[in-house]
Amino acid sequence: MDLSVAGYLAPLLSLALLWTLAVVTPGPNFFNIAQLAASQSRRHGVVAALGVATGTVLWGLAGGLGIKTLFSAAPTLYLGFKIAGGCYLIYLGLKQFKRKAPIVPGALAAARQTYLGVYARGFLGNMTNPKSALFVATIFATAMPAHVPPLLLALAVLTMATLSFSWYCSVALFFASRRVAGVYERSRQWLDRLAGGCYLLFGVHLVANR
Repeated sequence: MDLSVAGYLAPLLSLALLWTLAVVTPGPNFFNIAQLAASQSRRHGVVAALGVATGTVLWGLAGGLGIKTLFSAAPTLYLGFKIAGGCYLIYLGLKQFKRKAPIVPGALAAARQTYLGVYARGFLGNMTNPKSALFVATIFATAMPAHVPPLLLALAVLTMATLSFSWYCSVALFFASRRVAGVYERSRQWLDRLAGGCYLLFGVHLVANR
């Protein structure tokens, strides 16, 4: 199906609207980046946002290539993917509960994660969420033509990745601000437990609802 450049505008606008609603809804990615930005640094949050955006690129390509059809044809594959994603979120939740506050000033800086580590955390957090896969597939089925031309697919994926990166960068910048970071330091134990509890709830929900 050959669409003109002008004909790309309507499906791209529909996709952008639907994806924006999906991205701004708080979920594992939101809590992951907010916690990293508040506890580590602004750059850590932005790097994690880049990891999420990379995952968005892959999910967008998968959506354009028909991942929903694959999951429908192989339900066992989807079930295994869903359980793996839930277990990863449960692991992150338990890890948050085990975090301890630094005993001396400067210990937090020494315990900072590497940029590669937080990038992987953002990427894996996005890629192990089967709801991302199904939502992307649904968006493509709703907003895109039955046969997506390569240029339209590239523009759609670029739009999704840009929206994801922009939103989660904003989340990182907000939670890394001095005022918010100060609130985090004063309430670190409880906020870490809140984030951990959210990870656990998301993970248990994925594993239990088959």
